[in-house]
Amino acid sequence: MAKIRIGVIGCGNISDIYLTNLRELDSLEVVALADLNHEKAIEKAKKYAIPHVLSVEELLVNEAIDLVLNLTIPAAHADVSLRALEAGKHVYVEKPLAISLEDGKKVLEKAKERELLVGSAPDTFLGGGLQTCKKLIEDRAIGEPIAATAFMMGHGPESWHPDPEFFYRAGAGPMFDMGPYYLTALINLIGPVRRLTGSARITSPERTITSEPKYGQKIKVETPTHVAGVLDFENGAIGTMITSFDVWGTQTPFLEIYGTEGSLSVPDPNTFGGPVLLRKPGEVEWKEVPFTHGSTENSRGIGVIDMVDAIHSGRPHRASGDLAYHVLEIMHGIHESSIKGEHYQLTSTCCQPEALREILK
Repeated sequence: MAKIRIGVIGCGNISDIYLTNLRELDSLEVVALADLNHEKAIEKAKKYAIPHVLSVEELLVNEAIDLVLNLTIPAAHADVSLRALEAGKHVYVEKPLAISLEDGKKVLEKAKERELLVGSAPDTFLGGGLQTCKKLIEDRAIGEPIAATAFMMGHGPESWHPDPEFFYRAGAGPMFDMGPYYLTALINLIGPVRRLTGSARITSPERTITSEPKYGQKIKVETPTHVAGVLDFENGAIGTMITSFDVWGTQTPFLEIYGTEGSLSVPDPNTFGGPVLLRKPGEVEWKEVPFTHGSTENSRGIGVIDMVDAIHSGRPHRASGDLAYHVLEIMHGIHESSIKGEHYQLTSTCCQPEALREILK
């Protein structure tokens, strides 16, 4: 079996964990890096022993590269992915798939036209914590899922992030920044969404940076900072979701799934581990459930590994472009529903990802 040769475009902070986890695998090899900041690419190549540093254009046309790992900023995701697909390469892109629905659709259409695969982060749903939850649901530990809640609430990144302005630009905000983790986890556990409604607001038109090095600078807020949605899943379950940069403190859970025979407390969907907690009828305490799967540490890149295996075997990959596009439409739909004051009917759907079969003995 020939290794899939990967070229990485974008050598920012997120690239470190990918380059760490994708080393020394039998199925793939990272052979080249590219970044608009050429010195940054050289630095990462030395650190991780990557043999080639190329320009973006050189990497895209290099016939020795089979798959492009697109770790650019969100505004460049669609453009870089389309160029890679046009060059005949599979693509795996950091979240989100694209900023606009139009661009996301173009990526999927180009991949279909060229008979190539598109994958997209997040892949945290393939970690041991969420895969354990998936197995519990498939084993009917909580009966039939009837409802879910999902909460990501804090007071924004301007107190800790060194360059937080982009979080408040159009196409960002709490929903587009963190929503993909929660929505991907929900679809993995319950299935796709058919209809939704949403409400959203900009609480403060201006934010003040209190982190260094831009302490005291003002940010103009261009996107809603408190976003709430109600999701009607295709299987009949109802989900309630809130993402917010306006909340000073909360005791809400990350994710919970409620079934006819019990409740499941799901770990932070931005992580790969736990804890996983289960409460059955008649019980007064939650009980922690041991992991049934591995990859409980920071395993970013597992979606790439699964996609490479799918290329070799011909099966569908789990962190798919269709899944990422459905998540993208849900996020846009919640904002559009708030603007129009009416339900939003999803035009897309996706297959619920297959469970991983790597069960620990």
